Order: sequence, then C-alpha cells, then structure tokens
Amino acid sequence: MADLVLRLTNVYDEPLGERVDIVLRHQTLSDTRVASVRAGTSVRIKGLVGPPQGLYRLLVDPPSYLPVARFVNLASDTTRLGVVFPVDPVKVRSVQFPSFAELAKWMQATLERSRNVLGFAGAKGDTLYAKLDDTRRAGLLNIGAKCQATPLANGKTVSEYVERLLVVSGDRIHTAVPKELVVEVGNAATAGLFHPVDGSLHKPPEGFALGDSFKTEDHYGNLQVTFFSRGDEHIADIDIDDAAGLEHVFQVVGHAVTGRPTHPYDIHEILVQHQRLDPGYRFVLA
Repeated sequence: MADLVLRLTNVYDEPLGERVDIVLRHQTLSDTRVASVRAGTSVRIKGLVGPPQGLYRLLVDPPSYLPVARFVNLASDTTRLGVVFPVDPVKVRSVQFPSFAELAKWMQATLERSRNVLGFAGAKGDTLYAKLDDTRRAGLLNIGAKCQATPLANGKTVSEYVERLLVVSGDRIHTAVPKELVVEVGNAATAGLFHPVDGSLHKPPEGFALGDSFKTEDHYGNLQVTFFSRGDEHIADIDIDDAAGLEHVFQVVGHAVTGRPTHPYDIHEILVQHQRLDPGYRFVLA
C-alpha cells in the first residue's frame, strides 16, 4: 500500500486553508477514494494501491478556486505532490488594489496624462484610477505589469511608449503611442521577441486604419499589440491573450472554463504562476 501527500496552494505558494473535495480514481483497478479535508500545510491520503499499479486520476475541487485534475503515479511508499489552484473569479469577494501612490511611476504619469478615457471623460490621475471598477482596474494592472516586463530590441520596454489611455476595459487598453513604438515592435519581431499575427478581429476607432499586430513569444499570457493609424496619430490596442492558459498551466478541469469569457482575474493567476509576474493586487475570497 502507498500514501499520497498533497500540498495544495494558491499562486503565492500559500496553503488554500479551506475544506476541499478530493476524488482519487484508479485507472485500471476498481478503487475510488473520496475525501473532504481541510487543505492546510499538507494532506495525507493513506492506503492507496502502490507500485507497480499505482496510477490514479486525481481531482481536487476547492470552494474558492477552480477544480484541478491530473494523473499521479504512486511509485513509492510515499508520493508527494504539489498542486497549484487559480481563483474562481465568481468567488472573489473583494480585491486589495495598490493605492495610486504605490503604482509604478510610469503608470502614475500615464494616468495623469489620461483626461479623455472612454466613459471617464475629465477624470485623470488618482481620480481616474479611483473611478475604475475592479474589473477595469485589474485589467489595467495586468497589462501594465506585462508591458513593463516586455523588452524591445532597443533596450526599452513597451511601457515606456504608453502616452495616455483612451480606453480601459477588463481585457484590453487603447493607448496613444508614438510612431517609434510601431517601428520598435516591428524591430523586436525581427529580433525574435514578438511575432506577427492576424489583427483583423481588432476594430479600429472611427477614422483610424488597422495596422500590424504582434504577440510576444510566451506560451501563455502573451502580450498582443495591434496598431491603428490616422495620419501621424497612432493608437495601440494592447491585450493579454489567455491561450487556454488555465487548462495548461494549472490543468483546470475543462468544464469549469468552457464557454465562459476569460476574466482579468484569470490573467492575474497565469501571470503570477507561469511568468512570476505580479500585477500587484490580491484577492479576498468568499
């Protein structure tokens, strides 16, 4: 017989600290174990079938996080396994955002220059930041963190070219940018930092024409920059593509994410877990 010791954590490597449902189903024998336990520092499940027939399918379903499934092969008397869970956006009670003064200096300056954001005309700086709802604010911080971490071939980052915000939503921003960014992202693609993609699903603002679109080379949580132009004016539509990251990074059970739109809280979890990139806000769960 064999034991399975589970360490169940969030993306910050903290124990879940709540009761979870666990199902272990042997893949060849008639052996199914069901348990409901509190996920503290570790969870031990005893008396399982050991080697050479120790292959089980593990399903763990916490109340505040998305369910995760994976195969585990018990190859010794005691097998230890760490499993990381992304939050369930529906179970987020509130979000602890950084204050305006705690934002990166470039983000503060960008917000100060942004007087005509769609739906928030006249608001700028800390007033604009305070008016953004949780979804928009999370989306802005996700994209801001990724822009700040995305290098260009000239040694600068994408964030250094963000002039002023025009649109802020949960999944994207529109920002005025200089012509230099259009050139430098193209150069970055030549250098292998981005690759060109089809940007036809991105609708240009009225009077602007669709230009080139590029994505970073990340497997999950990649930055996409799509350019629009009107004469000497340039706008960048910047978003972070999920690319099925929840299912691949965390092995979230498919039915938990199928058919629902990607939430900015999902992107937060992918950035922290897969890229070790922290947007700077934390969740208070139900």
